Amino acid sequence: MFTKSIFLTTISLTISLGSIAQHNSTMKNINQNAPVKCSKTITINASSEKVWAIMTNIDNWATWQKDISNPKLNGALKPETTFDWKTGGAKIHSTLHTVEPNAYFGWTGKTFGMYAIHNWTLTETNGQTTITVDESMEGFLTKLFKKSFNKNLEKGMQNWLDLLKQACEQ
Repeated sequence: MFTKSIFLTTISLTISLGSIAQHNSTMKNINQNAPVKCSKTITINASSEKVWAIMTNIDNWATWQKDISNPKLNGALKPETTFDWKTGGAKIHSTLHTVEPNAYFGWTGKTFGMYAIHNWTLTETNGQTTITVDESMEGFLTKLFKKSFNKNLEKGMQNWLDLLKQACEQ
């Protein structure tokens, strides 16, 4: 009886841990050792469904995010789909790695020999959605201009979150 109980507990724990790992298995972690990285959080007075709808409508980003131009999703909103966009004069080619509705959204991007990992996490509580965004950037230029890039990333992320909040709360 004791052995059977331990066996069943082990099976149950293994299944539970597997479910947790599987739930967010596609989220690509940012590079904590990258020379440029930033994390920001904001709470929006809107449901996660509304925030998700605005945030993931890539083709429509330029209507509310004025620093972005020519956003174009090249297929369905799912992992492995690419999209192209411009920000700060730079053309960026990105690939979605995580698309879990109302919970996780993430992509990687390349421009000028730099590589970025960008992740959004949405958590809804009592009709409000808290968004955490994390990004890391690496490459030759990020090492050369680490201080400037970190400052610009922090400012840009806060601006993006503020504009998303404004678009979602209208």
